[in-house]
Amino acid sequence: MTELIALFVVSLIANILSALAGGGAGLLQLPILLFLGLAFPVALATHKVASVALGLGATVKHLKAGTLNWRFSLIILASGLPGVFIGTMLVLQIPERWTLLILALLTSGLGIYSLLSPSLGQEAQSRHRSGLALWQGAAGLFLIGILNGSFTSGTGLFVTLWLVHWFGIDYKRAVAYTMVLVGLFWNGAGAISLAMQAGLYWPWVPILLIASALGGYLGAHWGLKQGNQMIKRCFESVTILTGISLLIKTIKVW
Repeated sequence: MTELIALFVVSLIANILSALAGGGAGLLQLPILLFLGLAFPVALATHKVASVALGLGATVKHLKAGTLNWRFSLIILASGLPGVFIGTMLVLQIPERWTLLILALLTSGLGIYSLLSPSLGQEAQSRHRSGLALWQGAAGLFLIGILNGSFTSGTGLFVTLWLVHWFGIDYKRAVAYTMVLVGLFWNGAGAISLAMQAGLYWPWVPILLIASALGGYLGAHWGLKQGNQMIKRCFESVTILTGISLLIKTIKVW
């Protein structure tokens, strides 16, 4: 019972922060699964399944608010889903220490880049929505999809920043796209593929699903009430903390 309560509280907090920042639930959720004794492949698959509930909770809130453009949503899905499937085939073949190191450096870089760009994502500036630039943006989403399927946590943050940087979306709307499309669909595809390869630890799945769905809804609810500056700061905090956490874990694994 103590384990279940701790799992619920940590997962709830992780998913609230993730829904506010546009990713990063694995910063807390995946480590506690490992700490409680799950093998890495099973913990990763179980975490991915819980992340789908995060996307579901956020989707309910964002659908009510009408924040998504469905044509653009389809572009994100079509670009990223093939990459996700490729990534899930690679993840169990790559040594964990390398995935952790690469992800730690990339995730920290996201936060630093955002910190050094004060006006980034504060106002929507629609760009790169047609022609070659659109295809280049789609290629970026495809590569991030591979990262999403391959790496353990925080890759939703990559989508958020790519939408802000390349397509000119403001932070609030970029987080909405990430929570709904990555949280629900990308992670759903990854969860199915990983579960078929590694299996799930079913006794913990219900509590994780409840905490993730509730955290996603609450985070999306509060995020819609906040301005882009607050969401930007939340994004930067989560990315840098995620990077530091992964670097520490990398040192231990190495």
